[in-house]
Amino acid sequence: MTPELLTELKKISPEEQQILSGDKNIQKNLYTSAKDFVIDSQKMLEAGRLIDIRPHTRFVHFPKHRHNYIEIIYMCSGSTLHLINDKTSILLETGDLLFLNQNVYQEIMPADEDDIAVNFIVLPEFFDRVFGLMEEENALSKFLIGTLQQEKSMVDYIHFPTHDILPVQNLVENMIWSILHKQPNRRNINQTTMGLLFLQLMNYTDKINQNDPNQHEQNAVFTSMKYIEDNYKTATLEELACILNEPTYYVSKLIKKHCQNTFKELLQMKRLNQSAYLLTTTSLAVEDIIAIVGYDNTSYFHRIFKAHFQMTPKTYRNIKM
Repeated sequence: MTPELLTELKKISPEEQQILSGDKNIQKNLYTSAKDFVIDSQKMLEAGRLIDIRPHTRFVHFPKHRHNYIEIIYMCSGSTLHLINDKTSILLETGDLLFLNQNVYQEIMPADEDDIAVNFIVLPEFFDRVFGLMEEENALSKFLIGTLQQEKSMVDYIHFPTHDILPVQNLVENMIWSILHKQPNRRNINQTTMGLLFLQLMNYTDKINQNDPNQHEQNAVFTSMKYIEDNYKTATLEELACILNEPTYYVSKLIKKHCQNTFKELLQMKRLNQSAYLLTTTSLAVEDIIAIVGYDNTSYFHRIFKAHFQMTPKTYRNIKM
């Protein structure tokens, strides 16, 4: 992060000044009007805004709370220690990201002056346009964002240790700069940047929650989705089970439980979406595309393509190109 931006984020806020003056508690009225400590987006966001940022309050223990929005925490410098759902400790280091769903509980240990974290306050509908900006065939990124948007899902939080991934850091810091400086057209810029961020993060799903054994099922599903994305031409349930070191029947049930689709259905959707992408972005013959996405039965492919898209591959190409 540039020294200028870090200096701006490091400024002592009025709340922090009060803490340094002797008040050792946060001012709950800044965050919520309710008795339960649920941080309210209406307190955090101006009317009509879907995303904003605020530096994390330092010098004090931030008590157990949750949010009625999606929170994304980016560690700009130093580190902070977070307790998730009363059982999981996460140390965020410089460059790391932490995504929190609406139903996750969190508390944060006191941060020092040089421990600078930025909290993104994001309403779920902010991601609606992000979906549209993504490549149609990237089911993994859509699955990930979709679960974050839901109030109840298998994904309570996602810890990405991205301190050594420069493209991710650049994208996050671009959004911070855009919001902090109220850049014109910033909503479109930030939604586009967020889409690019998730596409980058999909390359590093092996890093998700890697130190948390309590998230075994969640991590196995991410691994399964990434496996299908990367190996759709030759993917098999048996090979995936070997990668996960789990019985085939367990992997099959796990995918169905959390994705509402079977392994075979997810694989078929990926192959069909990839074939549609190739039809509209290349001049490859349909027969070549069929082979590229992993099918060797031409008549079967035509049948399932028409059932899925309600038209033949040739018609799809003519309409979409």
